[in-house]
Amino acid sequence: MISDALKKGNNNAPHRALYHALGLTNEEIDRPLVGIVSSYNEIVPGHMNIDKIVDAVKLGVAMGGGTPIVFPAIAVCDGIAMGHKGMKYSLVTRDLIADSTEAMALAHGFDALVMVPNCDKNVPGLLMAAARLNIPCIFVSGGPMLAGHVDGKKTSFSSISEAVGEFNAGKITEDKLREYECKTCPTCGSCSGMYTANSMNCLTEVLGMGLRGNGTIPAVYSQRIELAKHAGMQIMELVRKDIKPRDIMTEKAFFNALTVDMALGCSTNSMLHLPAIANECGIKINLDIANSISDRTPNLCHLAPAGRTYIEELDEAGGVYAVMNELNKKGLINTDCMTCTGKTVGENIEGCVNLNHDVIRPVENPYSETGGIAVLRGNLAPDGSVVKRSAVAPEMLVHEGPARVFDSEEEAQAAINSGKIVPGDVVVIRYEGPKGGPGMREMLNPTSAIMGMGLGSTVALITDGRFSGATRGAAIGHVSPEAASGGLIGAVEEGDIISIDIPGNKLELKVPQEEIDRRMASFVPKKKELSGYLKRYAAMVSSGSEGAIVNK
Repeated sequence: MISDALKKGNNNAPHRALYHALGLTNEEIDRPLVGIVSSYNEIVPGHMNIDKIVDAVKLGVAMGGGTPIVFPAIAVCDGIAMGHKGMKYSLVTRDLIADSTEAMALAHGFDALVMVPNCDKNVPGLLMAAARLNIPCIFVSGGPMLAGHVDGKKTSFSSISEAVGEFNAGKITEDKLREYECKTCPTCGSCSGMYTANSMNCLTEVLGMGLRGNGTIPAVYSQRIELAKHAGMQIMELVRKDIKPRDIMTEKAFFNALTVDMALGCSTNSMLHLPAIANECGIKINLDIANSISDRTPNLCHLAPAGRTYIEELDEAGGVYAVMNELNKKGLINTDCMTCTGKTVGENIEGCVNLNHDVIRPVENPYSETGGIAVLRGNLAPDGSVVKRSAVAPEMLVHEGPARVFDSEEEAQAAINSGKIVPGDVVVIRYEGPKGGPGMREMLNPTSAIMGMGLGSTVALITDGRFSGATRGAAIGHVSPEAASGGLIGAVEEGDIISIDIPGNKLELKVPQEEIDRRMASFVPKKKELSGYLKRYAAMVSSGSEGAIVNK
């Protein structure tokens, strides 16, 4: 065991003295030391119940013969950080989480880790740490929030975001807005749609790093506590069998994750996080791989915000394993991959039946024959851009219109709120990329305002920033190269015609090449005065097309 180097022999008596200071008995010190990485805090709704999950994990570890020891990980609530400078600190925490977990695990010689994350950057950050450390690890998330209810219809976080746009457009009263405010998020847990947190918790299951139900069992269900106990017990099996993250997160496992991503219609943020996690495993995933997988993968689910079903219904329909079993009917899943269960993917999903064909479409009757995410290229995004195709209105899959250009989210939001954006427009928000933001802010407020004001079927938005999983509509993000790195998006002018062809995977600025050459010859990207962590991050971060990787 790794910890033996700290606790065996007379020379390690000082270490043992400190273990005794923690109240550990000799029996506990002799057992494998299992770190439980707790993401509990009292500011993120998806994390307020994690203390109970951690307690259950501790019991499971002890039942399995290990000694559980808890240490923390930070987490930012993207919803609370949205729309102000706080969102600059969301994506950047992914690397802080990975780095600090690495530091704690290696400094204290843990033999294994149980990761207890839930929200957007917290899950990929801990997956990156698991891959980097490569000691036995297992994940159990805090679980998804139940959907809210307004006027007899289920709601999620995107509902309240779009209600603001409806109110500003005079479509609903202030009292109705308050009703949405009070009823949209009724329980603890990660927000109830297929947003980034739930996307990554589901994909953790697919990668093989979480037990069945990790991504879908609601946070308030007692079954979630049982899952946590089983995760605690199972980590001891992984220790005994010496099964490590890089034995599980292989190239084939990432192909499985991308495949299920397309079938579920996950958040576009998965196109940032999967490459970053793969990078820690020594595996390269690029956007071309994503498009080739999307081309052959049917989209089976329209979960909120793309449709009217929620994570709780996905769980009732059989969950992630049922989706994988549907895809396996077409031979789209690598079934020989090892998982944290100690069994292969094929063994795990065998007999996992699709119980509701309205929630999980059979492969014979998909929503579309291609996946929920598309990567677009063209002169405006030669290195790629990303759109959640499954959440785009059919009439907006192909669109051409004049550019309305803004150098920040705030400028664009003001124009939308004041009615300056009209049908046909293509809103361009730049200098919001990984370097230019810095931190690649999510543009949920502008996209929600567009939808709430009834412009979702006539207005598109493109940005070198990114989108919340709660975004729907013709919202194209991750435009690379970004403006701050000299990308063409920085030289777009008001009124330029922009052409979007999602089925054709094209994003083009319809300006003669001679004029583009003239503009680019004199284009100097804007610079921002930065300090602190953001200054260091901006200097080190890679392109959004590469996953905004710092430790490249």
